[in-house]
Amino acid sequence: MAKRDYYEVLGLNRDASEEEIKKSYRKLAMKHHPDRNPDNPKAEEQFKEAKEAYEMLSDSQKRAAYDQYGHAGVDPSAGPGPGGAGFGNFGDAFGDIFGDIFGGGGGGGRRSNVYRGADLRYNMEISLEDAARGTETKIRIPVMSKCNPCNGSGAKAGTSPVTCTTCQGHGQVRMQQGFFSVQQTCPKCHGSGRMVKDPCPSCHGDGRVKEHKTLSVKIPSGVDEGDRIRLTGEGEAGVNGGPTGDLYVVVHLKQHEIFQRDGGDLHCEMPISFTTAALGGEIEIPTLDGHAKMKIPAETQTGATFRLRGKGIKPLRSNQNGDLMCHVVVETPVKLNEKQRELLRELEAINQQDSGKHSPRAKGWLDKVKDFFE
Repeated sequence: MAKRDYYEVLGLNRDASEEEIKKSYRKLAMKHHPDRNPDNPKAEEQFKEAKEAYEMLSDSQKRAAYDQYGHAGVDPSAGPGPGGAGFGNFGDAFGDIFGDIFGGGGGGGRRSNVYRGADLRYNMEISLEDAARGTETKIRIPVMSKCNPCNGSGAKAGTSPVTCTTCQGHGQVRMQQGFFSVQQTCPKCHGSGRMVKDPCPSCHGDGRVKEHKTLSVKIPSGVDEGDRIRLTGEGEAGVNGGPTGDLYVVVHLKQHEIFQRDGGDLHCEMPISFTTAALGGEIEIPTLDGHAKMKIPAETQTGATFRLRGKGIKPLRSNQNGDLMCHVVVETPVKLNEKQRELLRELEAINQQDSGKHSPRAKGWLDKVKDFFE
């Protein structure tokens, strides 16, 4: 796919000033930054596109080449030339942008490396009844939270972190090797751009402490296996003033003694007696709302399925209840006494007089077996 025009990406005319270019880039970077758009998979690409456009147009030489030859006149993958031309302007804007996004400071184009806190996952097991009706429960989770005594700065009360003298607050240092310039994380401040001379005794300079917190979680009605509930801002605290991550509660359904769920439908096996299957009758079946009666027609066979409409579950993203599917299983009598055996032998003898009429499936199967061997 062809690249878009850099001026179009930033929403500018070709006679835009350096200040207008910088202002437009800052606005787009804050809008499309991935940390601000965790649910938008396109945000990262839009952020990179705006970054590339700014890097080219903020450098006077690259901009002149682009204005004359278009994309063919510049190499987006090329780094800064000897002496790092253009890097200073880009670094200044980048530092200002992150300061705007995360509330960092530093001024003078310095970048305070801030990081969003980690997202957390909590696996919650609930009953089928709670999934159908919804519920509210409390959970207790371990989390890295902002240290209160130092307010997340990592410095002892009454003191403040100081700017790193090695990288001058940028968090990164540059090494020049001939015509090549290599940028690396500052080995002294490890990329934070600042140093804590007198650490907070509670967090030992980290700015965060591990603790357990209790949260109330509302489970909406209709949730299903694997559904996620997002609790914004309940994850781990960010680093250097960065935003807090989120907590994702993942729902898992406990195995039910009677029902199996399939979306909005419920399935259950219903054993019936040999007599009820043969003569028909009415049976009582369980539902999530109590009991219901169901008529069994005469001559019902094992495997027959009966549907009770609206007796299932209303899924989370639906306005209609599912159905209850009852799968019949004919139960063979056990522990028979002599009289029962005699009656069954008498019944079998009568059936054998016209087996094709009374047991058509058995006769059909036997005929197929006979044809197979012949």
